[in-house]
Parts: sequence; structure tokens; C-alpha cells
Amino acid sequence: MKSAPNKSEFKDLIRKIETVFQVAVLTVEFYFMWHHYYSAANFPHYHGAGKFALMMVYAVLLIFALYLCDGFKFGQLKFTDVFTSQVIAALMVNFITYFQLCLIANKLISVWPMLALTAIDFVSCFCLSYLYTLMYHEMYSPKNMVMIYGNESALSLKIKMDKRRDKYAVNTVVSANEDSEKIKEIISRHDAVIINDVPSGIRNDILKYCFGQNIITYVVPKISDIITRGAHEITLFDTPLMLVNSFGLNPAERFFKRLFDIILSFIALVVLSPLMLIIAIAIKIEDGGPVFYTQERVTKDGNKFKIIKFRSMIVNAEAQGVSIPATGNDPRITKVGRVIRATRLDELPQIINIFIGQMSIVGPRPERTEHVEKYMAEIPEFAYRLKVKGGLTGYAQIFGKYNTTAYDKLRLDLMYIENYSLLLDIKLIVLTVRVLFKKESTEGFDIQAEIEKQSREIAEQNKK
Repeated sequence: MKSAPNKSEFKDLIRKIETVFQVAVLTVEFYFMWHHYYSAANFPHYHGAGKFALMMVYAVLLIFALYLCDGFKFGQLKFTDVFTSQVIAALMVNFITYFQLCLIANKLISVWPMLALTAIDFVSCFCLSYLYTLMYHEMYSPKNMVMIYGNESALSLKIKMDKRRDKYAVNTVVSANEDSEKIKEIISRHDAVIINDVPSGIRNDILKYCFGQNIITYVVPKISDIITRGAHEITLFDTPLMLVNSFGLNPAERFFKRLFDIILSFIALVVLSPLMLIIAIAIKIEDGGPVFYTQERVTKDGNKFKIIKFRSMIVNAEAQGVSIPATGNDPRITKVGRVIRATRLDELPQIINIFIGQMSIVGPRPERTEHVEKYMAEIPEFAYRLKVKGGLTGYAQIFGKYNTTAYDKLRLDLMYIENYSLLLDIKLIVLTVRVLFKKESTEGFDIQAEIEKQSREIAEQNKK
């Protein structure tokens, strides 16, 4: 059997050590600020042994917030994404901690030391994230990978992975139709394997071979794989069973998810109402047209509703009744529209849809009626995403891109449905904040043309 690289065995350990060190650094910075800039008169019980409890609470909050924001994924995410995640986590923790200290002091204390701490935290996060990312790439060079693919469209994954050559080096591509012994011989010359859209029988053989040879294997999941991931284990007998729930969320999950939506959407409406009023006035002043734009969308169980957005295009932009997606320089977009679309503020009125129960904060993005009909004709499984309410944000919005295919969006949405938890909803809401700091990616290439180019290159290699 091939032995796994020694460095890989210590990757998780090194990341945990880095995590502990960073949490310790930020906690010490908090202690220094609190000890030197907040009077002992306000915290008489915490300038003795009580300070250790205070530091522990701060450290626990940091760990929780960094986990929610994916702030520990050094090397896995790009440096800018890790740093942005840590900035959001630091803001969350310091915001909560400030009001925690106000409660302890029983009065509003000065905010300036906490603002100074936040600025210092940003510097520390930048330096440590940069150092950890640099260390990761120095210690772990991209693995020599081979991709086994089932059909031509599966080559789109190689195109995506080639954009992360710092982490993945897909140097060989082999069709699953090749002789099984030849495939195994090619696999033996590589450090890792990607099994992508391969027929089940062949996939199982390759997976078992790699598992037996201790070869790292990445598998692109099929719809059935994702459904099975959400199954419950039953061990009443000596034959294990997997119970697949085909009803979406259970009654308790639906109740708490709805309660969560009501509370957060109400708070958001109260806090954001001044901003929404300013946007509404700006839209009205520019051309005198309606402030809102409504559009029919499909949600849970195929029910239809009118989604609400701030109008960002000229009146009657779709006068012919035909849906024409707006491009970046579309002349139909108004001046105010360009600003609110770039900052995604045009989506704010959907908080109303959430509050009245037509949408959820997190869930599959509700599609237009004609799009649902089109996708379901091409992909019958597309109906599975209608087991839950449509959402303002979700897996596909956070991890997808402008040109993510309908099938890939379906897989992302099903991963959410099958792994639903209230904690996951909170995590995805926090990650949405990170997405707001990133310019929407259009990838800038014709995916089909790239796939055809890859196919020609593979065919030429096979002739040699």
C-alpha cells in the first residue's frame, strides 16, 4: 500500500496549533485593553481572579465566531477570504463584549478602548493570516492529481481547479471508459484522485482501490450521495440501515426556523428602515417611478409569490413581457440602481417577504416560474429544492458564482436541505456578510468553449 505523506498527517494538528495561538494573541490584546483602560471601580469583582473568567468568555466567543466565519481555514481559502472572515469575527466578538462590559458595569462605558482594540485586532489578524497562509503553501505543495471523468461536461471542474493552482494540480485527465487496469496504473503514479461524474459501478471500483492503497480521493457527489448524507443511522440489527427522510424539515425544525426568521427580520426592518427610506426617496427623485419592483417566484411545494426588490432599472424595462437579465453596462439600469445593485441593497425589501412568511432568511434562491419549468424539464430532481421555503441567501449564493450551472446549484441547495440546522443557518448568514465584500465573479469565459478545448487536448494526448 502507498503510505500517505507525513506532512498531510500533521496538517490538522498544525492548523489547531495556529488557531490556539491566534485566539491566545487576540485574548491577550483584549486583557491589556480592559486592564489598562477600564477603571477597576467599574469592575471590582473582575480585577482579581474574576479576570480569568472574563478572558475565558472572550476566548470562547472568538472560537465560536471564527468557526462561523470560516476564519480558521488557512491555506484552504484564499488569504483575502480568511482575513475578511477574521475581521467579521473580530467585529462580532468586540461588539458583543462591549455590551457585556456595559452590563457588568451597569452603565454605558467608553467605547474608544474597544474601537482601538478592534483596530489592533485587524492588524494582528492580517499578519497572522498572511503568515499562516504563507506557511501552508511552503509546507504543502499542490498534490499531483489525476481526474477520472465520466462525460465531457465534467471537465468544467478541471477548468475551475486550474484557477487554484496554488492548491490543486490536476496534471492528468483520464476517461472512465479506459481499461480498468490502465486507470489503476495511472492512479498509482499520482498523489490524489478526483472521481468526477463516473458511472456508479466504475466509481465504486476506483474508490475501493484508492481506499485500499491509501490514496487521497476526492469524489464529486451525485444527487443520491447528497440525499444519503442527510440520512439517519439505524443500528437495531446487525445489518446497518440508513433512514432517508423525504419530507424536508421536520415540524420542530420548521417551527424554530420560522421563529428565527420572524425575530431576525423584525430586528432588520427596525434597524434598516432609515436606510431603506433613503433608498426609496433616491429612487423616487431620480425618475418619479415606483420604488419597488415585484416579480413572481416559486417557493416551497411549488407555491408562487411576489418577491419585492427596490427598482434598479427604468420603468417598463421588460415592456415586452420578456425577461432579459441585466448586464454590467445595461443602459436600462438607473444611476441609483447601479449603486444598490453593486452593494446588493436592492434585495433589502425581501425582508418583508421573510417577515410575512413567504420566504426564509436562508434557503434555496426562489426562481422565476419559467426558469423552474425549464430546469425541471432538463433536471427532474430540481423539484427537490422545493421541499423548503426559498431564501434570501443560501449555499448557492455563498459558494456559487454567476455562471454556476443549474445542476451545481441544485447540489449545493440539497447539501443545505439535507444538513439543515439552526447553527448552519447562523453560519450561512455570517458567511453572506463576507460575500458582500467580494465583487461578484462572472468568471469571464465561455465554459463550453473551454470544455471543448480540454477535450481536444485530451484526445491529442491519447494519440501519443
